[in-house]
Amino acid sequence: MAAASSATAVPSLDKADFLKLQNGSDIRGVAVAGVEEQPVTLTEPVSEAIAAAFAAWLLDKKKPDASRRLRVSIGHDSRISASKLQDAVSRGLASAGFDVVQYGLASTPAMFNSTLTENEEYLCPVDGSIMITASHLPYNRNGFKFFTNAGGLGKPDIKDILERAANIYCSFTGEGLKESQQKASMSVKRVDYMNIYTSYLVQAVRRAAGNIEKPLEGFHIVVDAGNGAGGFFPAKVLEPLGAITAGSQFLDPDGMFPNHIPNPEDKAAMKAITQAVLDNKADLGIIFDTDVDRSAAVDSTGCELNRNRLIALMSAIVLEEHPGTTIVTDSVTSDGLTEFIEKKLGGKHHRFKRGYKNVIDEAIRLNSIGEESYLVIETSGHGALKENHWLDDGAYLMVKLLNKLASAKAAGLGSGSKVLTDLVEGLQEAAVAVEVRLKIDQCHPELAGGSFRDYGEAVIKHLENVVDSDPRLQKAPVNYEGVRISGYGGWFLLRLSLHDPVLPLNIEAPNNNDAVKLGLAVLVAVTEFHALDTSALVKFTQAS
Repeated sequence: MAAASSATAVPSLDKADFLKLQNGSDIRGVAVAGVEEQPVTLTEPVSEAIAAAFAAWLLDKKKPDASRRLRVSIGHDSRISASKLQDAVSRGLASAGFDVVQYGLASTPAMFNSTLTENEEYLCPVDGSIMITASHLPYNRNGFKFFTNAGGLGKPDIKDILERAANIYCSFTGEGLKESQQKASMSVKRVDYMNIYTSYLVQAVRRAAGNIEKPLEGFHIVVDAGNGAGGFFPAKVLEPLGAITAGSQFLDPDGMFPNHIPNPEDKAAMKAITQAVLDNKADLGIIFDTDVDRSAAVDSTGCELNRNRLIALMSAIVLEEHPGTTIVTDSVTSDGLTEFIEKKLGGKHHRFKRGYKNVIDEAIRLNSIGEESYLVIETSGHGALKENHWLDDGAYLMVKLLNKLASAKAAGLGSGSKVLTDLVEGLQEAAVAVEVRLKIDQCHPELAGGSFRDYGEAVIKHLENVVDSDPRLQKAPVNYEGVRISGYGGWFLLRLSLHDPVLPLNIEAPNNNDAVKLGLAVLVAVTEFHALDTSALVKFTQAS
């Protein structure tokens, strides 16, 4: 199986085909043939057109002097289609008259960082950056994230780029594609930028420990990179800081992801890193997603520090540094987390929407109106700090944990992960926490040509109206996404997926019976919506 390659005849595509590749503030598509009913949509010519469109977009934004050539860096994760797409993107940029700097295997945070670094030896800063990744999606998928020194591009920017790409693609010919190949060979340079990025992480830990050369000496820390791009972390970050990393696993890049999905939310992935910690009697375990913009940890006892626990831990660390600050999270965080942040830590919890760009933009907005916020973090493991340019960086999140370990050891306050676990003491966690996904059948007559988004919003509005008449259920006074309801000692949130025809339902409750009562409240309210597949919810209410 290989990524689709350029052919002399360029297949016909229109604007709608390109717009289908938008996935919020990213681009995603199928890049490898061989999976049934999943035709390749992210071909080399399509990728070349998208890169040329980004170049045109960047020229409009930067408006450089006519004598200056703009420079763009390209990196990729471990996917098997990465190399071919990197070459295609290079051709698209070179054909627009740009200088191209290929980083090879890299992390998403490093790509943004390359727009900020000032180091001419490494051809930095670049004017723009492209990361080739599809996060934790299956091996046949791939995609693009785009950055400037102002951060990641937003949804309107991506739509603009795809519309430009459709127009550029229409002008492609077999001969023209061959010419762009020759141009690329003259304007592409290769740089090992990860050396710069990892030294920045190392220095951050040393500074936090009072400029000690090896502040993690004596700590045993294992890393699970899930065969993604995070395999650099043990040798390039932990070992220079003095840590023992024996027992780290799945560090070699392998785009087939043979061991587990590289995803800190995945149960099998968390089980793998937990087992590695216990088997090696390690002080701490660290796990990354494919492109290292998400992460989680495991303490020495095997306690998982992900989802609400990771948010609580990061909130505790940031609120020590910035008392009273606002912590911005996604919408599915628990009531116990709110109580922990506000009552125990003395901060403010601003529960917003799903989507890493949504929470980052919200924190920037809050700061602009005078409400101080230093941390945004999602249950998925996405997290960004004001001190780190609001860069969504899983490695930097883990550096904050390492800083805590190192500074505690330097101050004689202990040398194990207990210093981290103690920080989340008092976090109330629900006994039952489930997510049920209710799919919308887009072919059902009830949609009558309408959008799944409108249909989903109608379901949510109806549920809201039903709840208003039930005294056992109370609507959240402040809510930015879907409908969030408290009752039976717990809560539920029904919202529309960011990208798919799905209504995810999150339920947390003190026991199974109460979780079922909350599930039944939703089930009864939505039964009249026949295009909604409630079978998963029915199964949950009957099995529990």
